[in-house]
Amino acid sequence: MAVDFVTNWNNYPLEKSSIQFPVFSSDFDLILNTWAPFIPRGNGRCYGDASLAPSIVSTLKFNRILSLNEVTGVFVCQSGLLLSDILEFIMPRGWFLPVTPGTKFITVGGAVASDVHGKNHHSEGSFSQHVLYLKVLTPKGEIIMCSSSENTEFFEFTCGGMGLTGLILEVAFTLKKIETGYIKQVQIKALDLDAALNLFEEYSHYTYSMAWIDCLKTGKHFGRSILIAGEHASISDLKDEKKLFPKKIPTLSVPFDFPSFVLNSWSVRAFNALYYAKNYKNEMHSITSYQGFFYPLDSILHWNRIYGSRGFVQYQFVVPLENGRSGIRDILKRINDKGLGSFLAVLKLFGKQEGIISFHREGYTLALDIPIDSKLFDFLDELDKVVRDYGGRIYLTKDARMKAEIYHSTYPNADKFTAFLSKLIPIKYLCLHLQSVFLLNKI
Repeated sequence: MAVDFVTNWNNYPLEKSSIQFPVFSSDFDLILNTWAPFIPRGNGRCYGDASLAPSIVSTLKFNRILSLNEVTGVFVCQSGLLLSDILEFIMPRGWFLPVTPGTKFITVGGAVASDVHGKNHHSEGSFSQHVLYLKVLTPKGEIIMCSSSENTEFFEFTCGGMGLTGLILEVAFTLKKIETGYIKQVQIKALDLDAALNLFEEYSHYTYSMAWIDCLKTGKHFGRSILIAGEHASISDLKDEKKLFPKKIPTLSVPFDFPSFVLNSWSVRAFNALYYAKNYKNEMHSITSYQGFFYPLDSILHWNRIYGSRGFVQYQFVVPLENGRSGIRDILKRINDKGLGSFLAVLKLFGKQEGIISFHREGYTLALDIPIDSKLFDFLDELDKVVRDYGGRIYLTKDARMKAEIYHSTYPNADKFTAFLSKLIPIKYLCLHLQSVFLLNKI
């Protein structure tokens, strides 16, 4: 057991924790019977306070591949396996992840607990929609097999349940068949926000799409963007000299925390202007590697240090489709007026999905990174209310400061979730568990 200060990728908040690193299934039973209440934790690449508690059980050493059916694409593994390790194993065999977020350095268990989404939610849903079954160790020591047809309620509360229903031991999910490791990519400039939202509709037939937004641009070009859409490239799409699967991209590293003054509205405006200008044509087509398309920031190690020692918040919300245009415009304008723009502002379109505790719903989701300062949290509290009034909600995986009343008023099954959890946890631990673990007092 190790004792250390632990934080997630955004370096806020910081928690002093005792950490266990089990290797075998029997280790979990021992920990459950002899240790204090704990929260499961993967690789800590989320943004916010997820999996931070005085006692943590890390799954990183519980990371074995159990099977791959190369005919059906059914993949089974332990929960601590990283998506990066899965990709190294499956891609030479002609398979790809069904859904992937913007980093491959997360665990499969974390992907389920956060019910992660990618650039293809509008066409292929979230990660949990490709999960065949889960094996979960509950706080009472039971091992439950669950799926959409077996122990259904347990399955639905585990997918997106932030690790609170128990410790995910095993995950089975379906992969996607591919021919190459490249993406046919199209990039289209949008002169303003309305043009960007129109492009989402025009290019909705693409499997993957997202838009980078210049969230500090004002005037008639407010919300100018670059829509990026793509499909997996076939063998016939590649030039003869290209190999079917690209080599690893060389990585750079940020060696230290940047001073806080480096990221300000002036430097972000300058970066955004250059990024928008790099597309010298209104529409550009190319073949790019899967790394550059899905994981552009993974090639820069420790890029979170750019935000300095105080850390940053990634604020992500979704507003329903019927309020999408007005909601995104209003919220983006409020962020713009405060000068809190980010060079990492990403807009995506969600398809239809109404999980019991899932973040996702049909509509538009915006995520942006904001450095922490003394006035930020008061502003985000006000922004939460605006999101709520548009019928939206905040992504729990990205959150570290949302008030309980916002959570309860935007997640319609919040009380049902709490009642379900209270049945799983031994009475002697329930009060402590609610205080120290359950979304750090959000529930």
